Amino acid sequence: MAPKIHVDYMQQALNLARKSPPKPTNYRVGALLIDGKTNTVLATGYTLECEGNTHAEQSCFIKLAKEHNVTEEQLGDILPKETVLYTTVEPCFKRLSGNLPCVQRILRLGKAIKTVYVGVKEPEKFVGENSGRKQLEDAGIEVVLVEGMEEEILEVATAGHIPES
Repeated sequence: MAPKIHVDYMQQALNLARKSPPKPTNYRVGALLIDGKTNTVLATGYTLECEGNTHAEQSCFIKLAKEHNVTEEQLGDILPKETVLYTTVEPCFKRLSGNLPCVQRILRLGKAIKTVYVGVKEPEKFVGENSGRKQLEDAGIEVVLVEGMEEEILEVATAGHIPES
């Protein structure tokens, strides 16, 4: 079982995911950016929280950039050295909407984010197998599955989806 702190943060992320409107075309995801050194929450986000077709990780970055009056691309310069990301569903590597995938958003921050904790691996429903994990790992970012909440996370993530018959 994952250390309690990881489960606690994943539970917070799951509570954020519940705020996302259920839709058949996306997953309801919650995310937290944490200063791993001080265990301080830097930003929170959930799917469709910000204007446009925003993902949870993207919402974290948008809100934090606005708070610090920088562009999303400049966040890498101001994030604490031990920043970690918690997200209920593995970051996307491909967006059908044409938006920049979350994996690319993480990578363009340089080495700012050291570890990404995920609650479940991305289901293959929309974009097939997620190659984002390999891209992150190749860039030196550790991707860690926080086990034990998969069923609950998927239930929240897929609310609003049309059941396959």
